[in-house]
Amino acid sequence: MGPQPGLHAPLVFSAFPKTLWPRLHVYSRLTAATLPLFNWPRYKKMKAGLIGIGSMGMAMALNLHRKGLQVCAHDIRPEAMQAASAAGIPTCVSPAELAQQTNLIIVVVVNAKQVDQVLFGETGITRSPCDGKTIMLCPTIAPEDTLAIAERLTSLGLTVIDAPISGGPVRAEAGTMSIMLAGADEVIARHQNVLDALSDKIFRLGTRIGDGARYKLVNNLLAGINLVAAAEVISLGTRLGLDPQQLLALMSASSGQSMMLEDRMTRALANDYAPRAHAHILTKDVALGVAMANKAGQETPLAAYALEIFKATLASGYDSLDDAAVLKILLNDQQGVAEKNCVL
Repeated sequence: MGPQPGLHAPLVFSAFPKTLWPRLHVYSRLTAATLPLFNWPRYKKMKAGLIGIGSMGMAMALNLHRKGLQVCAHDIRPEAMQAASAAGIPTCVSPAELAQQTNLIIVVVVNAKQVDQVLFGETGITRSPCDGKTIMLCPTIAPEDTLAIAERLTSLGLTVIDAPISGGPVRAEAGTMSIMLAGADEVIARHQNVLDALSDKIFRLGTRIGDGARYKLVNNLLAGINLVAAAEVISLGTRLGLDPQQLLALMSASSGQSMMLEDRMTRALANDYAPRAHAHILTKDVALGVAMANKAGQETPLAAYALEIFKATLASGYDSLDDAAVLKILLNDQQGVAEKNCVL
């Protein structure tokens, strides 16, 4: 009998005379290549499923598919499902159907309400037999929401990985985004091959569920502050009669450099506000971070000011644009909307 799926070939070969190893090796490769044709149940269970194939989720799915991992996807938007199918990624009509076909379910939706819907809603994951499956929570949500969701899932026999992500869709598709992992060691080890395919920048943060969310919100507070600061100084330079492109190049090579400056302001100065990272997403994240800081008794005046700029960005109708649209607010001298509520 040839090697079974999921077993390391040399372990199987050891039961046979060494003279037969070359033939067995060829046979094992052919078996692995033809398993999908036979639709073996064990092979199907090796799939990872992604729920929420927006910018980040689709990029992650494409990355896994390109690397040869078995992956399927679901999204409530028909256009996202069509895009996945066009890329050769199988789709499922509901989270419940996806859960039946996978043992690692990666949730990449926007907020806690959407997480609750895909997990516990009428067609949610928990509506199908799911004992022993693992849920990987990637959305940026409050730590207390992460913990409450994890406790509920655990009571139903599932395991949970707290796994916020960062880096944008380009890095997600390249497998170079950051993943912030918190969860039981044995659960993470069980899915290490998928995690390694998703990213070469995995940060192991301990076993306490909710710490992934905490690290992510602290990071995104700084990202929001950096973005608003970058837009503010570009706006100032413009008012001083400086060439904004020259100013951007200078700061990018000097002590004022930051990723948000180089990435977002390069696009903004090209009047390119096509959403790679929607303004409403970072607004939500900064709001969650400020709320977390308040609960911890930490004042965050810079983050609070940045949040008011983001809120003004949404109020001006830019919520569906890239978050670089904060520059529009500052160039239009609307920062007073924030300053009246924030004393620095």
